[in-house]
Amino acid sequence: MTLRWSLGVDVGGTKIEVALVDGDGRVVERDRRPTGAAPDPAGVIAFIVGAARAVGAGSGAAAPAVGVAVAGQVDRAGVVRGAPNLGWRDVPLRAELERALGRRVLVVNDVRAAGWAEWRHGAGRGSDDLVALFIGTGVGGCIVSGGHMLEGAGNSAGELGHTTLVAGGRPCHCRNRGCLEAYVGGWAIAERAREASRAEPAAAGGLLGAAGALERITAETVAAAHAAGDPLAGRLVCETAEYLGAGLVSVANALNPERIILGGGVIEGLPELVAASAAVARERALPAALDGLAVLRAALVVDAPVIGAAALAREG
Repeated sequence: MTLRWSLGVDVGGTKIEVALVDGDGRVVERDRRPTGAAPDPAGVIAFIVGAARAVGAGSGAAAPAVGVAVAGQVDRAGVVRGAPNLGWRDVPLRAELERALGRRVLVVNDVRAAGWAEWRHGAGRGSDDLVALFIGTGVGGCIVSGGHMLEGAGNSAGELGHTTLVAGGRPCHCRNRGCLEAYVGGWAIAERAREASRAEPAAAGGLLGAAGALERITAETVAAAHAAGDPLAGRLVCETAEYLGAGLVSVANALNPERIILGGGVIEGLPELVAASAAVARERALPAALDGLAVLRAALVVDAPVIGAAALAREG
């Protein structure tokens, strides 16, 4: 039976949010707090439990199922195996929350939850073959093939940010080199911008002016300087589009989706990357992979993880 209401929870490096979501993917009510510098699992669980009991109580909206999106690797039992931004390892989140709440709980990777939200309620609605690629500080993905979310043998399918773009290339934050994330992730754009500023100090005025200091240059700095017409920032954005487009070529050729959905903070700050990377893909991907392919910007933005987590719990 499909539930009318469910709770979606987003546990990330900057905030924890609990939201009441209806069957159409609309957030009806929410509560949130900053994650904090050292988010102890017990404290996070306590907040989720308190907020889950409070959200919707005034309106009488019952939410018997809870979906939790976590920025980390989650196994099928709902154990958070690793969450670098939270400092968590092997946290039995599902079991702890079910014990405390007395409700059915589902725990899922946050990018997979966001991709599910886009599929059910956003830019992917109506398509059974799509790839959602979320580009923020890091790069994560979600793959839907034939109307089924791909999970993989170890429940870790979709780590498209860690596909190799350049063999032996730039060091990634994982143990590989040359990953897509190491070129287009927010941290990588910032790193490339700082390197360019050191190598070309005469051209770095716009970036330094926007950041205030070399070590403070971020992906947001690049976006701001680019919007102001800075040539070096513009070159960095063009290079990022080339790298992202090359990644989309691999996605299109390997998975043959009907839609590729691009979202995340980098895309929100540099929305022109959608059209620019799509143009690269259309020049280089196999013609059969391009037939009917649409590259779209994500529609749900910051609410995607809670909407997707709630939808997964409701439909489960």
